[in-house]
Amino acid sequence: PDSPLGKRWIGFWSNDKSLIGFHGTNEEALIGKAVSHGCLRMRNQDVIALYSQIGLGTPVKVQP
Repeated sequence: PDSPLGKRWIGFWSNDKSLIGFHGTNEEALIGKAVSHGCLRMRNQDVIALYSQIGLGTPVKVQP
């Protein structure tokens, strides 16, 4: 319950050098704030729903 990564972690490589990911959070008030090392924080219920819809090897494309 105290994990800063929340309930799920969906990792992927950025520029083939850095492992970053989508993850939940134990502090929803921090979503949208620059407090991580490049990861994308989500509400736990949302990252759990996304996690259930993808599989290992699913391509990830993050755009602004």
